[in-house]
Amino acid sequence: MKAVVQRVTRASVTVGGEQINAIGRGICVLLGISLEDTQKELEHMVRKILNLRVFEDESGKHWSKSVMDKQYEVLCVSQFTLQCVLKGNKPDFHLAMPTEQAESFYNSFLEQLRKTYRPEFIKDGKFGAYMQVHIQNDGPVTIELESSAPGATTSDPKQLSKLEKQQQRKEKTRAKGPSESSKERNAPRKEDRSASSGAEGDVSSEREP
Repeated sequence: MKAVVQRVTRASVTVGGEQINAIGRGICVLLGISLEDTQKELEHMVRKILNLRVFEDESGKHWSKSVMDKQYEVLCVSQFTLQCVLKGNKPDFHLAMPTEQAESFYNSFLEQLRKTYRPEFIKDGKFGAYMQVHIQNDGPVTIELESSAPGATTSDPKQLSKLEKQQQRKEKTRAKGPSESSKERNAPRKEDRSASSGAEGDVSSEREP
Protein backbone atom coordinates (compact mmCIF):
# COMPACT_ATOMS: atom_id res chain seq x y z
CA MET A 1 0.00 0.00 0.00
CA LYS A 2 1.25 3.45 -0.92
CA ALA A 3 0.05 6.85 0.20
CA VAL A 4 0.97 10.38 -0.84
CA VAL A 5 0.12 12.74 2.02
CA GLN A 6 -0.06 16.46 1.36
CA ARG A 7 -0.49 19.17 3.94
CA VAL A 8 -3.18 21.50 2.65
CA THR A 9 -4.97 24.72 3.44
CA ARG A 10 -7.92 23.35 1.49
CA ALA A 11 -8.76 20.51 -0.90
CA SER A 12 -11.81 19.28 -2.76
CA VAL A 13 -13.06 16.60 -5.15
CA THR A 14 -15.28 17.27 -8.16
CA VAL A 15 -17.10 14.63 -10.22
CA GLY A 16 -19.02 15.54 -13.36
CA GLY A 17 -18.72 19.24 -12.59
CA GLU A 18 -20.20 18.82 -9.09
CA GLN A 19 -18.14 19.19 -5.93
CA ILE A 20 -18.80 16.10 -3.81
CA ASN A 21 -16.47 16.75 -0.87
CA ALA A 22 -14.13 19.39 0.50
CA ILE A 23 -11.98 20.12 3.53
CA GLY A 24 -10.25 23.13 5.00
CA ARG A 25 -6.89 22.92 6.76
CA GLY A 26 -5.65 19.36 7.08
CA ILE A 27 -4.19 16.62 4.89
CA CYS A 28 -5.09 15.17 1.50
CA VAL A 29 -4.27 11.48 1.10
CA LEU A 30 -3.88 9.78 -2.29
CA LEU A 31 -4.01 6.02 -1.67
CA GLY A 32 -2.77 3.20 -3.93
CA ILE A 33 -3.76 -0.35 -2.92
CA SER A 34 -1.63 -3.34 -3.91
CA LEU A 35 -3.04 -6.76 -4.79
CA GLU A 36 -0.90 -8.14 -1.92
CA ASP A 37 -2.28 -5.82 0.78
CA THR A 38 -3.98 -7.26 3.87
CA GLN A 39 -5.65 -5.96 7.02
CA LYS A 40 -2.20 -5.69 8.58
CA GLU A 41 -1.04 -3.18 5.95
CA LEU A 42 -4.33 -1.31 6.23
CA GLU A 43 -4.03 -0.80 9.99
CA HIS A 44 -0.37 0.17 9.70
CA MET A 45 -1.12 2.82 7.09
CA VAL A 46 -4.00 4.30 9.11
CA ARG A 47 -1.70 4.69 12.13
CA LYS A 48 1.05 6.30 10.05
CA ILE A 49 -1.27 8.78 8.33
CA LEU A 50 -3.08 9.94 11.46
CA ASN A 51 0.09 10.26 13.52
CA LEU A 52 2.28 11.86 10.85
CA ARG A 53 3.65 15.09 12.32
CA VAL A 54 3.48 17.65 9.52
CA PHE A 55 2.08 20.59 11.51
CA GLU A 56 3.64 23.08 13.89
CA ASP A 57 2.78 23.36 17.57
CA GLU A 58 1.48 26.38 19.47
CA SER A 59 4.98 27.82 19.83
CA GLY A 60 5.62 27.57 16.09
CA LYS A 61 7.90 24.52 16.24
CA HIS A 62 7.71 22.65 12.94
CA TRP A 63 7.00 18.91 12.51
CA SER A 64 5.51 18.64 15.98
CA LYS A 65 1.78 17.92 15.60
CA SER A 66 -0.34 15.41 13.69
CA VAL A 67 -3.69 15.97 12.02
CA MET A 68 -5.34 14.43 15.10
CA ASP A 69 -3.40 16.67 17.46
CA LYS A 70 -4.60 19.73 15.56
CA GLN A 71 -8.14 18.40 15.04
CA TYR A 72 -7.89 19.05 11.31
CA GLU A 73 -9.68 17.28 8.45
CA VAL A 74 -8.61 14.44 6.13
CA LEU A 75 -9.58 14.06 2.47
CA CYS A 76 -8.88 10.60 1.00
CA VAL A 77 -8.81 9.76 -2.70
CA SER A 78 -8.27 6.26 -4.07
CA GLN A 79 -5.55 6.32 -6.75
CA PHE A 80 -4.56 2.97 -8.24
CA THR A 81 -1.93 4.65 -10.45
CA LEU A 82 0.38 4.81 -7.42
CA GLN A 83 0.91 1.08 -7.99
CA CYS A 84 2.40 1.77 -11.42
CA VAL A 85 5.35 -0.17 -12.80
CA LEU A 86 6.90 1.27 -15.95
CA LYS A 87 7.44 -0.98 -18.96
CA GLY A 88 9.63 1.28 -21.00
CA ASN A 89 7.60 4.48 -21.01
CA LYS A 90 4.22 2.80 -20.60
CA PRO A 91 2.60 2.58 -17.15
CA ASP A 92 1.52 -0.92 -16.12
CA PHE A 93 -0.87 -1.54 -13.21
CA HIS A 94 -0.79 -5.30 -12.69
CA LEU A 95 0.33 -4.80 -9.08
CA ALA A 96 -2.80 -2.81 -8.22
CA MET A 97 -5.61 -4.66 -6.48
CA PRO A 98 -8.51 -5.56 -8.86
CA THR A 99 -11.36 -3.04 -8.83
CA GLU A 100 -14.05 -5.10 -7.08
CA GLN A 101 -11.72 -6.22 -4.30
CA ALA A 102 -10.07 -2.79 -4.03
CA GLU A 103 -13.39 -0.99 -3.46
CA SER A 104 -14.21 -3.15 -0.46
CA PHE A 105 -10.67 -2.77 0.87
CA TYR A 106 -10.76 1.01 0.41
CA ASN A 107 -14.08 1.24 2.27
CA SER A 108 -12.52 -0.75 5.12
CA PHE A 109 -9.64 1.73 5.11
CA LEU A 110 -12.05 4.66 5.46
CA GLU A 111 -13.94 2.85 8.21
CA GLN A 112 -10.71 2.28 10.13
CA LEU A 113 -9.81 5.96 9.79
CA ARG A 114 -13.21 6.95 11.17
CA LYS A 115 -12.95 4.52 14.07
CA THR A 116 -9.52 5.84 15.00
CA TYR A 117 -10.27 9.54 14.52
CA ARG A 118 -13.43 11.69 14.37
CA PRO A 119 -15.78 10.28 11.68
CA GLU A 120 -17.04 13.70 10.63
CA PHE A 121 -13.47 14.80 9.83
CA ILE A 122 -12.84 11.99 7.32
CA LYS A 123 -13.94 12.87 3.77
CA ASP A 124 -13.37 11.00 0.52
CA GLY A 125 -13.83 11.14 -3.23
CA LYS A 126 -15.88 8.71 -5.32
CA PHE A 127 -14.26 5.35 -5.85
CA GLY A 128 -13.78 4.43 -9.52
CA ALA A 129 -15.04 7.78 -10.80
CA TYR A 130 -13.21 10.21 -13.04
CA MET A 131 -12.37 12.97 -10.56
CA GLN A 132 -10.83 16.39 -10.48
CA VAL A 133 -8.92 16.76 -7.23
CA HIS A 134 -8.15 20.33 -6.26
CA ILE A 135 -5.32 20.59 -3.74
CA GLN A 136 -3.89 23.77 -2.26
CA ASN A 137 -0.65 22.38 -0.88
CA ASP A 138 0.64 24.22 2.18
CA GLY A 139 4.41 24.65 2.15
CA PRO A 140 4.53 22.71 -0.09
CA VAL A 141 4.69 19.63 2.13
CA THR A 142 4.33 16.20 0.51
CA ILE A 143 5.20 12.93 2.27
CA GLU A 144 5.28 9.48 0.66
CA LEU A 145 4.34 6.54 2.86
CA GLU A 146 4.56 2.86 2.06
CA SER A 147 3.36 -0.18 3.93
CA SER A 148 5.21 -3.01 2.25
CA ALA A 149 3.13 -5.87 0.96
CA PRO A 150 3.98 -9.43 2.07
CA GLY A 151 7.09 -10.59 0.25
CA ALA A 152 8.14 -7.04 -0.70
CA THR A 153 10.47 -5.03 1.51
CA THR A 154 11.12 -2.10 -0.83
CA SER A 155 9.66 -0.30 -3.80
CA ASP A 156 12.68 -1.28 -5.90
CA PRO A 157 11.58 -1.83 -9.54
CA LYS A 158 13.32 -5.24 -9.64
CA GLN A 159 11.38 -6.38 -6.58
CA LEU A 160 8.11 -5.09 -8.04
CA SER A 161 8.84 -6.85 -11.34
CA LYS A 162 9.46 -10.07 -9.40
CA LEU A 163 6.09 -9.74 -7.67
CA GLU A 164 4.37 -9.16 -10.99
CA LYS A 165 5.96 -12.26 -12.52
CA GLN A 166 4.93 -14.33 -9.50
CA GLN A 167 1.35 -13.16 -9.92
CA GLN A 168 1.38 -14.00 -13.62
CA ARG A 169 2.72 -17.50 -12.89
CA LYS A 170 -0.08 -18.04 -10.34
CA GLU A 171 -2.69 -17.00 -12.90
CA LYS A 172 -1.24 -19.35 -15.55
CA THR A 173 -1.14 -22.21 -13.04
CA ARG A 174 -4.80 -21.70 -12.11
CA ALA A 175 -5.78 -21.55 -15.78
CA LYS A 176 -3.79 -24.52 -17.07
CA GLY A 177 -3.52 -26.78 -14.04
CA PRO A 178 -0.29 -28.48 -12.88
CA SER A 179 2.68 -27.95 -15.18
CA GLU A 180 4.74 -30.75 -16.65
CA SER A 181 7.63 -29.87 -14.34
CA SER A 182 5.29 -30.15 -11.36
CA LYS A 183 4.17 -33.59 -12.53
CA GLU A 184 7.77 -34.67 -12.85
CA ARG A 185 8.60 -33.42 -9.36
CA ASN A 186 5.59 -35.14 -7.87
CA ALA A 187 6.02 -38.44 -9.71
CA PRO A 188 7.33 -41.26 -7.44
CA ARG A 189 10.97 -42.13 -7.89
CA LYS A 190 12.02 -45.62 -9.03
CA GLU A 191 13.47 -46.47 -5.67
CA ASP A 192 10.18 -45.48 -4.00
CA ARG A 193 8.18 -47.88 -6.21
CA SER A 194 10.32 -50.77 -5.12
CA ALA A 195 9.52 -50.10 -1.47
CA SER A 196 6.82 -52.24 0.11
CA SER A 197 5.69 -49.73 2.74
CA GLY A 198 1.98 -48.95 2.54
CA ALA A 199 2.62 -45.54 4.08
CA GLU A 200 4.96 -44.57 1.23
CA GLY A 201 2.36 -45.71 -1.26
CA ASP A 202 -0.21 -43.44 0.37
CA VAL A 203 2.09 -40.43 0.20
CA SER A 204 2.79 -41.05 -3.51
CA SER A 205 -0.89 -41.22 -4.32
CA GLU A 206 -1.55 -37.96 -2.47
CA ARG A 207 1.07 -36.19 -4.60
CA GLU A 208 -0.51 -37.13 -7.88
CA PRO A 209 -2.14 -34.12 -9.53
